[in-house]
Amino acid sequence: MELRVDSLCQWLEPAAPTASVLAVGERFLDAASAPWLSLPVVDDGRPVGSVSRYELMQRVYIKPFGRELYGRRAIASVMHMQPLVIAADATIEEASRTIAARIRQPIMEDFLIVDADGLYVGMGKVLDVLGAMEQRMAAHSHELERAYHQLKSSQAQLVQSEKMASLGQMVAGVAHEINTPLGYVRNNVEMTKESLGELRGLLGAYEQVVDFFADGGDEARLAAHLQELDLRREKFDPASLDDLAGLLDDTVFGVGQISELVGNLKDFSRLDQAHVSRVDVHQLIESALKIGGNLLRKKNVEVVRRFGTVPEIVCSPAQINQVLLNLVTNATQAIDHEQGRITIRTHAVGQYLMIAVEDNGAGIPAEHLARIFDPFFTTKPIGQGTGLGLSICYQIIEQHQGRIRAVSTPGVGTRFFIALPIRGKAEATP
Repeated sequence: MELRVDSLCQWLEPAAPTASVLAVGERFLDAASAPWLSLPVVDDGRPVGSVSRYELMQRVYIKPFGRELYGRRAIASVMHMQPLVIAADATIEEASRTIAARIRQPIMEDFLIVDADGLYVGMGKVLDVLGAMEQRMAAHSHELERAYHQLKSSQAQLVQSEKMASLGQMVAGVAHEINTPLGYVRNNVEMTKESLGELRGLLGAYEQVVDFFADGGDEARLAAHLQELDLRREKFDPASLDDLAGLLDDTVFGVGQISELVGNLKDFSRLDQAHVSRVDVHQLIESALKIGGNLLRKKNVEVVRRFGTVPEIVCSPAQINQVLLNLVTNATQAIDHEQGRITIRTHAVGQYLMIAVEDNGAGIPAEHLARIFDPFFTTKPIGQGTGLGLSICYQIIEQHQGRIRAVSTPGVGTRFFIALPIRGKAEATP
């Protein structure tokens, strides 16, 4: 039987156009929304728009004061009003043609599915359509060839789509990473406010005594002022001024952590994939570890750094950062025991910089190891893997005129090797 769109349909609770931006933003943190690039907006049963996770972050959450400016507004004010809508009885081939003709670039939204009356019945993933097309390759060789060329021509969009899918899975962890320093910043501010209140009371008591001598008064008033001053002095600890300086230092440090995390997030989500510069690869590694930090802590995985003395390299930082985050995430997910460890090594060999990412996880069976860089190949359950992550990593490294390889022993672990030219492909040309 011919595969139709309704076979890919999954129910995702839609948002009302009157829902607040903050309420919809919170929806993206739910586990049910994590695999999706966008949420549907439905009014009276009919689709009226969609909300892209990436666009919401760019337009609201990453912008200074974005939450304050847009948070209480209706989601209709920022939604995409021409969502990708496909009929449930459409064939996969028809759906792929509709997606190719109407999808925005880079890919940042999934599509809404409607019944014959135009009523919302669920959501479908663009990547699922691509996966379904891939499964029909053997029976439709001509269509396979055409789809392959379309895939190659849309490579940049697929890279960005996979990046957004990875970012979507990290959103809850990133929110936790921000909340941790934000929590002690708030606590420090409250403690500082309390200390300043005590200091203000003490200064007020001194001021009353000074005013008494300046204006004159009876001894009873002076005794009362002095008694109040003594009480204030007993309550006030001069050492709290030193504590106050420490609290402010901690607050500045916490704000710096938030700023650094947001900066890493912005660097990772940037669209300028072609931007090439000379960078310290160790900084890219640390950036990837920060973005994936919550997942590492959740699984109690130790990260061991074995960094050598290496020069800066010429590369696309956004692309290499995506490769590193993918390898770290895959390594973490492969570990299912309490003594998880990921070791990252760097060293220079001739004109190449070598990076090794090694885990002590489950390992990869030999029959799968030869296919791990194939598009759409995944051993993860449906809905948990796109099969594009390592394929895109391979393409990125190849485009940098580098090499990526893997060795694995089931039950022992896996090691990925990356070799990148130090001078970069642009500088290597005489």
